[in-house]
Amino acid sequence: MSAHETAPEPADPFLWLEEIDGPEARAWAAERTAETEAAFSGNTRTALERRLTGILQDPDRLVVPSRHGDLMYDLWRDAANPRGLWRRTSRAAFAAGEPTWEVLLDVDALGREEGVAWAFAGAAHGPAGSGRALVRLSPDGGDATVVREFDLDARRFVDDTPFALDAEKTMIAWVDRDTLLVATALHGGGVTDSGYPISARAWRRGESLADAPPIVTGVASDVGVFAHVDRTGGTATPIVVIAHDFFHSESWVWDGGEPRLIAVPQDANVDVHGDLVTVRTTTPWRIGDTTHPSGTLLIGPLETVTEGDGSDLRVAFAPSDTAVLETWTWTRTRLVLTILDRVQSRLVSLDPETLTGVDIDLGLGDADLFSASVATADDDEDDELWVVARGFLTPPTLLVIAPGAEPRVVDRSRPTFDASGLVAEQHWATSADGTRVPYFEVGPRERSGTLPVLMNGYGGFEHALTPEYPTIVGPAWLEEGRVYVVANIRGGGEFGPEWHLAALRENRHRAYEDFAAVARDLVARGVSTPDRIACHGRSNGGLLVGNMLTQYPDDFGAIVCGVPLLDMRRYTRLSAGASWIAEYGDPDDPAEWEFVKTFSPYHLIEPGRRYPASLIYAAASDDRVGPVQARKMAARLADETDAEVHYLEPIEGGHSGAIDAASTAALHATIHAFLDRTVARAD
Repeated sequence: MSAHETAPEPADPFLWLEEIDGPEARAWAAERTAETEAAFSGNTRTALERRLTGILQDPDRLVVPSRHGDLMYDLWRDAANPRGLWRRTSRAAFAAGEPTWEVLLDVDALGREEGVAWAFAGAAHGPAGSGRALVRLSPDGGDATVVREFDLDARRFVDDTPFALDAEKTMIAWVDRDTLLVATALHGGGVTDSGYPISARAWRRGESLADAPPIVTGVASDVGVFAHVDRTGGTATPIVVIAHDFFHSESWVWDGGEPRLIAVPQDANVDVHGDLVTVRTTTPWRIGDTTHPSGTLLIGPLETVTEGDGSDLRVAFAPSDTAVLETWTWTRTRLVLTILDRVQSRLVSLDPETLTGVDIDLGLGDADLFSASVATADDDEDDELWVVARGFLTPPTLLVIAPGAEPRVVDRSRPTFDASGLVAEQHWATSADGTRVPYFEVGPRERSGTLPVLMNGYGGFEHALTPEYPTIVGPAWLEEGRVYVVANIRGGGEFGPEWHLAALRENRHRAYEDFAAVARDLVARGVSTPDRIACHGRSNGGLLVGNMLTQYPDDFGAIVCGVPLLDMRRYTRLSAGASWIAEYGDPDDPAEWEFVKTFSPYHLIEPGRRYPASLIYAAASDDRVGPVQARKMAARLADETDAEVHYLEPIEGGHSGAIDAASTAALHATIHAFLDRTVARAD
């Protein structure tokens, strides 16, 4: 593309809705929201909202804490504390099932005191023995947070030369008790076109952050600069990352002098653990005479990629046709791999010296389809591992795995719905290009005739959809004798990097063909009919279902589109959209707009065409995708077609769309009231 050539921009009568806080736009959103809430009010919806609120605030629900040394930390929300109590207990007491919780911070009380409805957004714990943490608080549920230093022993914010930052998208980590590694736009830090920090600095207590020289600085076209610190063995190793786009980055080790580049392919994933480094390839990497395939995990001395040519790296995991590496976790002396095998999880514990491994048997049997994830581990403490396992019909179970011992169940969630008579299965559809695409189907074991189906999908950013317990979909949908489907389409990470790369940019259509193929397979198998199939997607999944609405309207009876991308001509200019060019393409480039426009739902609306009913929702405080694309899509559908379209936009909630149990329950009660009236009306 020449310096002055830009793709033409289609006429847009709804640009005024892009003024997020504009009076007219806010009034429009409030009016549409009120209409939607009124349209789906009623006793059935109210009863479901109450039930879901009770489930989400269940005083006996499973607690999955984070571990720091001998203490376990948790944010507890209930009816009396909707924003939460940040609390802790001893590891021994929690493991014994007898925790005695010490409240560190009452977030609701803080909000009342300061006149800001704070949402707790996490805490970064200081070095062992420091007694400090950096607490993140969001004023509206968005990604931008304030940072405040907290004294864990005194249970209050530090008021003597504290570390503190105003609301911004900030990356921050402890180097030592009096030094932080900080990437922020504040105090002259600056931002990229994507709205993330453009530099990282070392901030010493009592000094001005503005006076700290940058360690590494990116350029405006980068996604951003990010920072973290590895603390293996009690030694701090600061790492600064320049993300050039969503999938290409450079990582630098900083020890106080000139930063040292970790010399690996820019599309590889890097993790430092003490004097070791792990590298997962995204595309094949040739080292010497050996080419390591996409999805290979390599391990070796850190110096082999900072001072050498990588020749000392060894293979810790190699993918197969069905098994790929999802993620990995370090304990003190072990490397734990989470492997997806036909989109189900298994854990393998490796000795990083010998690379011999053993499968971790969680003892859950094979009566369900399962996934497992590492909940917490303290890699500077010991080899103890805390794992959460769950299935479509099996509530989440928290297990602790001590070295040399069998996994032990610490606690289980109570079931949120009656799963008797239900079965979870895996099926395969054939996409337009002949690719076999798996999907999970949960529904009644005994069936008569066709049933309403709710489909879920994502298909982007190498994010895999694995078996999850349907805490909300269970009581709201499955318990009514209906079918729930999760489609493992290309663009995701269900079969490693290549599954993702297959639907990137100009090949995006493959993700949408896959999802439509699953819907059609459900019809071909006699599970349902098109008018009884609904789909729900969020964020990139919102873009997915937006394309189902506009490109495959005859295959669906209803669409639920949450916090979505939809205007792919202007997405790079809205919120953090510029950070996703590597995934979708650059619409300003005339050549790339030619393929981007083929999956831009906002521009695919055809006046006079029949479209399924839709419910579109966003949050005014979403500073990642923003509400404006959802607003414009709803407005255009209503203005140019006869389609039934409903719109919801709460003020709070950020990219999650809801900020606490009550608002989450309210959102999903409305969604299911909409589904009841559309695809499930003939139940």
